[in-house]
Amino acid sequence: MWEKLSNLKKFYVKKSSRKGTNKMALLVDGPNMLRKEFNIDLDKIREVLDEFGSIVIGRVYLNQYASDKLIEAIANQGFEPRISAGDVDVEMAVEGTELVFNNNIDTIVYMTRDADFLPAIRKAKEHGKKIIVIGAEPGFSTAIQNIADHVIKIEEDFELDREKLEQKKKDKKNHDDKKEREKEKEYNKRNDEKEEYDNKEERDFYNEEEGYNKDKSSIMNKINWFKK
Repeated sequence: MWEKLSNLKKFYVKKSSRKGTNKMALLVDGPNMLRKEFNIDLDKIREVLDEFGSIVIGRVYLNQYASDKLIEAIANQGFEPRISAGDVDVEMAVEGTELVFNNNIDTIVYMTRDADFLPAIRKAKEHGKKIIVIGAEPGFSTAIQNIADHVIKIEEDFELDREKLEQKKKDKKNHDDKKEREKEKEYNKRNDEKEEYDNKEERDFYNEEEGYNKDKSSIMNKINWFKK
């Protein structure tokens, strides 16, 4: 009944007779799933969903307590952060129901453990949408697993790739260092241009002053000659 994806350790999905053709909307319940104990890598979620088709819409729902670092990381991974000042589940369920009427979407992916999304999932299935549910134990609702067309389970010891995290940090540092060098180069260039301009102004001033003094000296000599 379950097939292990060979390229992704600890991911298990219910077998599908049709893969790779779905146009999907991925809705991620941030407070429920993006927790330290799960340490989920959204890039790996995307890899798993590639088995089913392409993600047309990817939204991660967060509450107002989400850190700027988390929001930035989500955006950098190509997903849309949706910050809610109220109940995240309500906003996610409402938008999930709206997607039922989106003709560009044939599959809605709920990444959650919460049974509160059952009504939205039922409505989607009534309108012919396929449902994929991604969740983790403990607390992964049996009800939403049973209603889904496909289930993706993430085991509790699934972790982000440490090497990838280190590489991202290194890439970011290199990028920041490069920007800093470019900024310093531009600053030095402007300083050099300003210094050159100031020197030119100073030279022009002395040249004018010298010319004036020469003219003045010539006039005074003529005056003194006439006096004689």
